[in-house]
Amino acid sequence: MAKFKLDEIDHQILDMLIDNTRIPFTDIAKKLVISAGTVHVRVKKMEEAGIIKGSSLTLDYKKLGYSFIAYVGVFLQNTSQTKFVLERIAEIPYVTVAHITTGKFNIFCKIRAKDTTHAKEIIFQIDDIEGIYRTETMISLEESINDKKRLMHTIFNEL
Repeated sequence: MAKFKLDEIDHQILDMLIDNTRIPFTDIAKKLVISAGTVHVRVKKMEEAGIIKGSSLTLDYKKLGYSFIAYVGVFLQNTSQTKFVLERIAEIPYVTVAHITTGKFNIFCKIRAKDTTHAKEIIFQIDDIEGIYRTETMISLEESINDKKRLMHTIFNEL
C-alpha cells in the first residue's frame, strides 16, 4: 500500500480535529480560508487511507466519579493462554486498555475505578481469571502528560 501524502492543509485540518472532533467543517474552512467542500473531501480521503479512524469523545471521569486509575501487569501461567485471558479481561468494563507486552508482564492493563476499594474488586476479578499466575499493580497519582498533538506535529515534521 502506497504511503498517503499529507500537505500543510491536511496537517492543519488534523490539528483542529484533534482539538475538537466535533468542530464543523465550515469552521475549519473559514479558519483555513478554503471551502467546506474541500475540508470534507480531504477528511474523507484521510478516512479512506486509514489515517483518520473514527472520532472520539473525551470524558471527564472525575466528574463521573471514576478518578482512580491503576495499571495492572498480568503474568500468565503460559503464553498460549493470552487470547483466552484477553477475552476474559475484555468482559470487565473497568479495564479500559490492555496491551500484549514483552518484558516483565505478558499483558498490561489500565483500569478506571471509583476508589481504592473499587479498584481492589476489579484487580481481584482480573486475578481470578483462569490462566493468570499473578498480577502487579501500580497506582497512578496523576496523569501528567496526555498530548496527542506533540506526537502528531513530530510525525508531520519527519514526513
